[in-house]
Amino acid sequence: MPAVDVQCVGVSHAQVLARLHMQCFATQEQWDTAAMASLLGSTGVLAGVVVVGAEPAGFVMLRCVAGEAEILTLCVLPEYRRQGLAAQLVAWGLGRSAEQGADMVFLEVSVGNPAAQELYVQAGFEQKGLRRGYYPDGSDALVLGRVLVRAE
Repeated sequence: MPAVDVQCVGVSHAQVLARLHMQCFATQEQWDTAAMASLLGSTGVLAGVVVVGAEPAGFVMLRCVAGEAEILTLCVLPEYRRQGLAAQLVAWGLGRSAEQGADMVFLEVSVGNPAAQELYVQAGFEQKGLRRGYYPDGSDALVLGRVLVRAE
């Protein structure tokens, strides 16, 4: 596998993020360029793109506000899955969350996505709740959380 790197990106990368998101999610769950730009321009929002060789292969977007962080979305292109890239994105997001002063990180994951659930459990997340009918297809979301230990 070529060299892999996670790079922090901003509003100028909204189109790239939208393209990646559209290749990873069902039509009703895709975020377009305008949505990405709006989020990236919001207070506390950070995004990291995982690059394989010179090609963007996935990204994570999170929001850090008032001592808490939320992973808003995470995706890896199908051809790059099961190669540890999602775990790298999660680790990058946890590191940035701690740097921004977060003590806790939350996210929602579909009950129908066991691969993502496994990824998050391996990263130390635990179930904190359930949101019924959360996704556009009517499926439920598990609310997962993880305490961050910051170096003082």
